[in-house]
Amino acid sequence: MITRRTVISLGISQLVCWGISYYLIAAFGARIAEDLGWTDAIVYGGFSASLVIMAITSPLTGRLIDRYGGSIVMSIGSILLALGCAGIASSHSIAAYYFSWMVLGFAMRLSLYDAAFAALARIGGVHAKRPISQITLLGGLASTIFWPIGFFLIETFGWRPALIIYATLALLTLPLHLSLPKGRFNEGSHTADAAMPPLSPAATTAREKWIAGSLYVLIFTLLNFLNSGMSTHMITILAGLGLTAALSVWISTLRGIGQSLARVCEVLFGARLHPVSLTILASALLPIGFITGLFSGEFLTAALLFAFLFGAGNGLMTITRGTLPLILFDHVTYGTYVGKLLVPGFLLSAIAPIAYTYVINRFGEQTALIGSAGLAFIIFALSLVLKSRYYTDASKKKQPIP
Repeated sequence: MITRRTVISLGISQLVCWGISYYLIAAFGARIAEDLGWTDAIVYGGFSASLVIMAITSPLTGRLIDRYGGSIVMSIGSILLALGCAGIASSHSIAAYYFSWMVLGFAMRLSLYDAAFAALARIGGVHAKRPISQITLLGGLASTIFWPIGFFLIETFGWRPALIIYATLALLTLPLHLSLPKGRFNEGSHTADAAMPPLSPAATTAREKWIAGSLYVLIFTLLNFLNSGMSTHMITILAGLGLTAALSVWISTLRGIGQSLARVCEVLFGARLHPVSLTILASALLPIGFITGLFSGEFLTAALLFAFLFGAGNGLMTITRGTLPLILFDHVTYGTYVGKLLVPGFLLSAIAPIAYTYVINRFGEQTALIGSAGLAFIIFALSLVLKSRYYTDASKKKQPIP
């Protein structure tokens, strides 16, 4: 059974782990490049290397969580996060810098949302939908909280001591992960949920499983590309459109506020909302946000809406990334199967920081936003295809949504 304590522990750990790892490069990248005299491509390439490692280790991580549970796996992630941050802090050569990012990449796969979702699926089975939504509430504020913290620590102490502080914060998540339940969900033992009949997967045959898996991969591979690109360059894009550097940082923090507010609405009002319907709603916000962002240089309101709408759409899509597999596939092998499906997304997201750097430098910030809007429209279209196949089937069977 998933307790409130488990949800709170994972929520706090996700806030810290995302803030000190995935969102690290946006705050530290420019200062590292300036101090070490490296090009942006080299510095941001470290983050790309970490995403490649996340892809390579994704199937292994899923199997480990299915077998041993989230407590052990995510605790190892906490330790590796600390080692990765400390390694970057002590780097003076490109080789050491990239090795540290590779350690951080493995740590992120062991400690961020996808590991937490698999851990909750192992503990709560098909009833993990609500807890998955709940733990993302705090995690969604990671950029909002840690981007300003990162810039403050850099200005106050320098980027190397700031990363040592990040490493210390990583170790503080260790007790939170160690407190996670080590048992596995047993349908028969959940008498409180006896009124809810077992939810069978929507994709039952091998063909349907392949189609559902392909749609899932396409949707979240493109989303990961956009998320990685925006995590690295949202501040740069806003500044390039004409906003001051300081204003770009603070506007970018609205992304996290948008993520968390959207997730709060989902937790409060979305209990009966089918994950496929939520995917359509979330994906519709993304192209609107990017198109609005094209006018950020002329209207401050457009910049605010861009950051907020992207955050809201991405925040809700993060929830569906965890809940869709609960209704599409067998929850018993959640970690192993989803771990394989996530590989393309991590690989393409590894290219995003470099791709965005190239597009921005060669064609400008507006071109980057236009391309992002195009990808967002594709995600929305794929979500409609997903609904046409699986939401209708689920409704015909009249299966309850956990």
